[in-house]
Amino acid sequence: MKAVEISSFGPPDVLRLVDRPAPVAGAGEVCIRVAASGINRPDVLQRAGHYPAPAGVSDLPGLEVAGTIVDGDAAAMQAAGFQLGDRVCALVAGGGYAELCVAPVGQCLPVPQGLTDIEAASLPETFFTVWSNVFDRGRLQAGETLLVQGGTSGIGVTAIQLAKALGATVIATAGSDAKCAACLALGADHAINYKTHDFQTEALRLTDGRGVDVVLDMVAGGYVAKEVQCLAEDGRLVIIAVQGGVQSEINAGLVLRERLTITGSTLRPRPMAFKQAIAQACLQRVWPLLEAGKIKPVVHSVFAAADAAKAHALMETNQHVGKIVLTWGSL
Repeated sequence: MKAVEISSFGPPDVLRLVDRPAPVAGAGEVCIRVAASGINRPDVLQRAGHYPAPAGVSDLPGLEVAGTIVDGDAAAMQAAGFQLGDRVCALVAGGGYAELCVAPVGQCLPVPQGLTDIEAASLPETFFTVWSNVFDRGRLQAGETLLVQGGTSGIGVTAIQLAKALGATVIATAGSDAKCAACLALGADHAINYKTHDFQTEALRLTDGRGVDVVLDMVAGGYVAKEVQCLAEDGRLVIIAVQGGVQSEINAGLVLRERLTITGSTLRPRPMAFKQAIAQACLQRVWPLLEAGKIKPVVHSVFAAADAAKAHALMETNQHVGKIVLTWGSL
């Protein structure tokens, strides 16, 4: 099969289209003929040598795919309601940049009715991450306010839409007026250009000084102290990436007085059972919203798999709104 491998750690051009042996589905797994592979920030970090694949996982990058089941554990497939030929999208721990990819049956979901494979490939990593962190860890409720840092990222566009669909007020940050406009078009109630305005000051102003109930943070570093300052009483800060650095200082007294929660998680190394539980929650709560058109995949650009380096280069410019996807049509 064709696959995109990381030939050595470095810039985007270390990604190479190569021939690899086809993977074999084991117990509880299916083999998917991949039509499209979503690109995510962890792929870029892995390519740069900052985010190694977990032990026992394919060295190929790629955490989400969409395509057709071509082989697998028959009993596990039957128990999950799948059969050969079904169109699915799946969350994987690696190996997604390939024509064939093995995935645990429990981390596969049917492609939502009406969506293309390209759109479906943009779903698993971001929707699983947002559901797990905003709604499970962050416990966001209808009527509460969510602050999303990086509202035009793949995670950001998902968090905006899902939080709005489930009854929350959403404030998003972005790095340009055009990106702020994109956040508003996706349903955000307010958008803050963090390059021209202080997000802490604005978040407090927009909530009449009350603060926000949940912050979804992909920056960490110096942002954390400011985020703590703009949380409401009993507010929850959920950190899912550390693009701004791992060192942070906070006002611990404020955490005590306001009963604040600072938490975080990373999805890739979590146990299979944990990811399968998220898959079921998404199937029950999110997939109906996708099929009803109440939330929509946001795909910024599509590249042929042979142009994976160009796709990574685009992601590193941070100029995209939504997801970047690779296709495996004709190689």
